[in-house]
Amino acid sequence: MSVWRDSSVSAVVAGLVTVLVGFTSSAVIVFQAAQALGASPAEIASWMWALGLAMGLSCIGLSLRYRVPVVTAWSTPGAALLVTSAAGVTMPEAIGAFMVSGVLILLMGITGWFERAMQRIPLGIASAMLAGVLLRFGLGAFSALQTELVLASSMLLTYLLLRRFWPRYAIVGVLLCGILVAAWRGLLHLEGIELTLATPIWTTPELSWSSIASVALPLFMVTMASQNVPGVTVLRANGYTPPISPLISSTGLLTVLLAPFGAFAINLAAITAAICMGKDAHEDASKRYIAAMAAGVFYLLIGVFGATVVAVFAAFPKELVLVVAGLALMNIIGSGLALAMRDEKQREAAMITFLVTASGLSLFGIGSAFWGLVAGVLAALVLHKK
Repeated sequence: MSVWRDSSVSAVVAGLVTVLVGFTSSAVIVFQAAQALGASPAEIASWMWALGLAMGLSCIGLSLRYRVPVVTAWSTPGAALLVTSAAGVTMPEAIGAFMVSGVLILLMGITGWFERAMQRIPLGIASAMLAGVLLRFGLGAFSALQTELVLASSMLLTYLLLRRFWPRYAIVGVLLCGILVAAWRGLLHLEGIELTLATPIWTTPELSWSSIASVALPLFMVTMASQNVPGVTVLRANGYTPPISPLISSTGLLTVLLAPFGAFAINLAAITAAICMGKDAHEDASKRYIAAMAAGVFYLLIGVFGATVVAVFAAFPKELVLVVAGLALMNIIGSGLALAMRDEKQREAAMITFLVTASGLSLFGIGSAFWGLVAGVLAALVLHKK
């Protein structure tokens, strides 16, 4: 079986790191979003079950179908939006709004409007946006030295040695080194973790004009602009060209089906997806889809065990996560910058894109990735009329 032949330890670890980074960096925001809607602990566990199931099925199914590393995620900006805009919205109304947003994303995929728009974005500008999105993670690998010098420096030294003598398993070694050093220094907080299964809880959706205006439409726009645009950019910047419309349609359909259980928004991943697309996942780019499938398996496990697995991920010190994520993305950042600067005519527009994206600018609830893209395209139109 080709999947078994293409499998490797490095790909599985890349999938694990992908899930580790995704959950530890934004799970708290999802909890806050659920709590803002008055969710009970059991309902929050149901949210994690639905999100884990949606991400797991889409990662495995789409990656296997197209043989490219397709990684999906929940909408972190969408969750942040819910924290601030859920006032006065009941849980059933929010669920209805999630479904409306999912239907709109599904239509964008079915009609092909989103894919046609993405084809008009220059590769240099798209690559600059990717590098800007990932820059803070690369910086985080070294800023961790300020708070945990021993842990971070040992992981960085391990990375350099393994890149010199055993490059394929550099991230594997960094992760193991981090766990061992963290355990030695008493930084792993595993006490109080209990193994419990999540139980899905159905919430009957309700529709109201206020929830559609305040939740559904902003959630749709934020998810498309801040998540799916960078998600497609990551794929194309790494040389993968699967049909985009079916990917977008799949995320919209899964959102509609699992929204009653708490899947508020599923979209293409950008930051975490890049981990599965680098050489650390596999030297052969055609076999890196295994990393995304492995991420899908870990997502399914997280969905089944709900808050238990999240607690395990939270037991790792934040410095460990910062270093692993930063080093895993280092090659992707470098490749993005190289592509962005390659075309001298587009270099200035690409640099504007990179700086705006890296600035963390957020306007109207939409993140810097979208505004970086807008700034770069406008700069390119003004500087190069053709």
